Amino acid sequence: MGSEGGARTLAGVGTKDDVREFLISRRAHVTPQEVGLPTYGEDRRVPGLRREEVAELAGVSLDYYIRLERGTVRGASDSVLNAIARALRLNDLERDHLFRLVQGGPAAPITRPGDPAPTAVRSSVRRVLDNMAVPAVVYDAAHDIVAANEMGRALYHFHFDTDGQPNIARFIFLDPRARAFYGDWSEACRMTAAMLRLEAGRDPLNEELTAIIGELSTRSPQFRQDWARHEVYEHRSGEKTFNHPDLGPIHVTFDGFAMPGEDGLSIVTYSAEPGTPDADRLALLPAWAAAQAGASGPVAP
Repeated sequence: MGSEGGARTLAGVGTKDDVREFLISRRAHVTPQEVGLPTYGEDRRVPGLRREEVAELAGVSLDYYIRLERGTVRGASDSVLNAIARALRLNDLERDHLFRLVQGGPAAPITRPGDPAPTAVRSSVRRVLDNMAVPAVVYDAAHDIVAANEMGRALYHFHFDTDGQPNIARFIFLDPRARAFYGDWSEACRMTAAMLRLEAGRDPLNEELTAIIGELSTRSPQFRQDWARHEVYEHRSGEKTFNHPDLGPIHVTFDGFAMPGEDGLSIVTYSAEPGTPDADRLALLPAWAAAQAGASGPVAP
């Protein structure tokens, strides 16, 4: 999982290298025992499944699967791709990523090629954000933060304390403060790279997305390592911990939502169980933000 794999992927998502490396990485994660194939105690030279085993499980010829893995088969049928997805035990996101790499995607891309990425949200969305009782941020496919309510800005304080457009991925991989800010920095890196790969598979002609992937691949060894995993991930719901500079660690539940009518934008909210120290710290975010604006010193937890 060195930098070479990440550098090759910069040529664009959906190239022969992308198809080949994704399929190789996925079959390396499946053992013969998991799919009911005998091994007869042989010394296997490759991790996971061999090409012929994938072909057998998918019900396609070995020659066809080899050509598919080399990226020389375009427009493979849904039934073939579904069979290969089952053979490789792909989850829904990985299956969707495979379809997009080979067929161009089962659904319309999130942003139309050539369209500029959204740089702001509608005024009605802005009002909804400002009236939320929990921190919320809006980001695009390239992980630019295009909007946030007051609590969201306070929670993501370091991200806004940067030059230019605040970008979550750039902060995580390139800002040394990220290691302390994220409770599990390594997991944040891995998930962010997987989210960028998923978005790149959905819209390979998104110039802003291509630019951030290129920048991170050039400047961050950690990104090159995580990008080479060929994992895909969607930010739906889960838990994470932020180490706020003044309020201390805040363990939150996040929920991500696509924004109808705002192609390429997602809104993420952060909440904590009522009555917990984490909820108390979240409740202090507005006062902390006011203090940072100059009313007084930082608010103690």
